[in-house]
Amino acid sequence: MDSVHDLGGVEGFGPIPVEADEPVFHGTWEGRVLGLRFLMGFWGRWNIDGNRHSLEQLPPGDYLTMSYYEKWAAGVVNLSVEKGLITRGEVRAGQPDADAERVTPPVDAAGVLAFLPKGRPSSREIDAAPAFNLGDRVRTARNMHSGHTRLPRYLRDRVGEIVLHHGAHVFPDISFTMEGDAPQHLYAVRFDGREIWGDEAEPGHCVTADLWESYLAPAD
Repeated sequence: MDSVHDLGGVEGFGPIPVEADEPVFHGTWEGRVLGLRFLMGFWGRWNIDGNRHSLEQLPPGDYLTMSYYEKWAAGVVNLSVEKGLITRGEVRAGQPDADAERVTPPVDAAGVLAFLPKGRPSSREIDAAPAFNLGDRVRTARNMHSGHTRLPRYLRDRVGEIVLHHGAHVFPDISFTMEGDAPQHLYAVRFDGREIWGDEAEPGHCVTADLWESYLAPAD
């Protein structure tokens, strides 16, 4: 999806501020948003790729002005409304409708503590052999679809080298729809800085990205 969220390599936004001794949360509400996002996810109506796509779908003006956890809050509200867990009216009122069906929460504190150390692994076993080997030169796709993808714009139509094979993993471009995992082989691809930014790139710099097989083709 090509939108304002894909800012890699975009000029004009100034330096990234680095906060010395930055706290984990700048306010208690940020921690509550993190907890809310975890707990709502236990309903199983979306996954991590759906989470990411919810942020990509925020209006451009909101995305560029919201703080990190404000985006998370907006994303989880939009997902929860879309999946029928809450209504916009309940959000505005700050409480459930009087006639809303009460459902027992899907997880308790013990369930959260059991889940957090392992998460939901994305590695999968597939029969297909990898199309590329270490050292192969590959070119990334020029164009992508309008849904969720993990191939950023600044790495499209660029030539890099396969430096690591991760095995097969859930394919996010399908996973976000909740219509299956569609696993593919996943590779670490290293790009010389000059391939990305031209001759003005600082010598000796490179970027390595984890990219799925369907994003890649043999370089000419």
